[in-house]
Amino acid sequence: MRFKGLDLNLLVAFDVLMETRSVSRAAEQLHLSQPAMSAALGRLRDYFGDNLLVLQGKRMLPTAYAETLMPMVQDTLRHIDAMINTSTSFDPATSQRIFRLIASDYITAAVIAPLSRRLAKIAPNIQLETVLPSDGSSDLIAQGAFDLLITPENFINPGQPAELLCEERHVVVGWNRNPLFSETLTEDALMAASHVGMQMGNQRTSAFADKMMDQMGKVRRLDVMAASFTVVPWLIIETNRLALMHERLARQLATMFPIAIAPIPFDFPMMREMMQYNRTRGNDEGLRWLREQLRIDSKLP
Repeated sequence: MRFKGLDLNLLVAFDVLMETRSVSRAAEQLHLSQPAMSAALGRLRDYFGDNLLVLQGKRMLPTAYAETLMPMVQDTLRHIDAMINTSTSFDPATSQRIFRLIASDYITAAVIAPLSRRLAKIAPNIQLETVLPSDGSSDLIAQGAFDLLITPENFINPGQPAELLCEERHVVVGWNRNPLFSETLTEDALMAASHVGMQMGNQRTSAFADKMMDQMGKVRRLDVMAASFTVVPWLIIETNRLALMHERLARQLATMFPIAIAPIPFDFPMMREMMQYNRTRGNDEGLRWLREQLRIDSKLP
């Protein structure tokens, strides 16, 4: 299909070429031959009257004009994608849609995993793709590259819509033979114990619970720092270490590992876990359905 002489399929090629900055990798991503991808780049150059990508050393870099085009092309593709995915007749039983989500291993284990088991029965052809949050997660939602970002409220982008998934209580977890769990856990005992903390991403961002403890002036001895929530059982079993963990995840892990759970022995703020999506997806019936399904599986048993 052409619009004012431009083959609209070339916009997809342009987007992938700018992302990969490589003809061979773009060809692989679009399932084309390298000569076909080179031809697409040639047609883009002819249409726009610019080299778009130039070889510098062993790397291909976008020209200044290509940098100017990139946000406009990405915005156009986002709106086309939203138009295609906006339907009043979304049927999960027959849909073959792929939903792309950014979610921590905590959300994946506690919410997405139960959902995936239900989807096998109620929506067998729907696929879920998940990646861990990163420093650029909000940008990926703003670009329309992913359908949903599931993250604590303080990490959302105020420029895009977001809805509450659930409120999460935190608890204390430890090895079920840790003597601290043989009686009511006190604040003094909690603060005197060795702890496992959590830092995520390249910038080593503290998890919600650790950040709240710092803000409350609760200074603990953090002897181990983990990069994901689901590795915590291996770091506390057969030790006297403790960790603060989301109640949903703690309950699931307690069915698989010898860990004990106790309430935090002082008032602790609830975490609001949010679902954020691009504003162009506001009328996306499939995405609305997915958000409702996630809410179902976020409920505590």
